[in-house]
Amino acid sequence: MTTLEKATFAAGCFWGVEEAFRTLPGVLSTTVGYTGGTTEYPTYEQVCTGTTGHAEAVEILFDPSVVTYEDLLKFFWTIHDPTSWDKQGPDVGSQYRSAIFYYTNEQKEKALKSKEHLQQSGLYTRKIVTDILPAKPFYKAEEYHQQYIKKQSRS
Repeated sequence: MTTLEKATFAAGCFWGVEEAFRTLPGVLSTTVGYTGGTTEYPTYEQVCTGTTGHAEAVEILFDPSVVTYEDLLKFFWTIHDPTSWDKQGPDVGSQYRSAIFYYTNEQKEKALKSKEHLQQSGLYTRKIVTDILPAKPFYKAEEYHQQYIKKQSRS
């Protein structure tokens, strides 16, 4: 029996990040929320002020026998601009920063290696600014944010 693993990524507005990861084979669940800050149980309104230190992020539960952490990292790099400081598309603020929150030393090493490989690939002329940080408490966002894009496509 395969042990499930968890990964957490921040790459701009969590609605689009969640939608991108949600349908990948091997991803069993996604939860949008806030992490990386200092305020306990922040609300969306608080995070939007940029004063809590939190990033909008997606927590992913995945089956590593179907999709590896390395696969998730490769996908993460393709869905946003990792050279953009506190901005993705029209969204600006520290809550939209690019970050990988690791749960184990193995995840940390894989994230660092993938970032270094991407920087050396020449794909980007600017420096990759993605933070690679230990996972901190993850606070689930309000229910209306969960699978927001999927909910909107049904209406």
